[in-house]
Amino acid sequence: MKLTFTKRDGKYDELLIRRNNEEAEKVMCPKQGILPHDMIHYAVESVLSHRGFFSLVRDGQSADFTAMGGDEEEAIERLVETFQAELWSACVPTADLLSTYEQACDARGHRITKVRHADIHAIRSRLGELSERWSALAPNETMTLTFDPAE
Repeated sequence: MKLTFTKRDGKYDELLIRRNNEEAEKVMCPKQGILPHDMIHYAVESVLSHRGFFSLVRDGQSADFTAMGGDEEEAIERLVETFQAELWSACVPTADLLSTYEQACDARGHRITKVRHADIHAIRSRLGELSERWSALAPNETMTLTFDPAE
């Protein structure tokens, strides 16, 4: 599945999702001063073997905000939110990030997906690479990523 992020002027960036031979779906991504939220999903889901938003979309669900998953997908959403919060502030010790993630899962009433310290480091590395590339783009330039859970 191809994910093409376009940096735009204004309040929104864009994500175009192309599943194999299907028509592309467009998602408007509110600007937040860091990577688009869905690019953080890509970083997390491309490192972990757990199912999340892009797995649901790859398997046929709509890319709009009605994509529904189970406990595992919800846990991945909490992890994405935890990394998003870290990107807004500063890198925290890995144990603190995991604790924040676990508290977020507990607060929402679903199980915690196992995440290792090595996973956190790999996701942070991927986020760093993506941040560098995204920051270098001028308005209307694109960045295409391939979502393949086997990568």
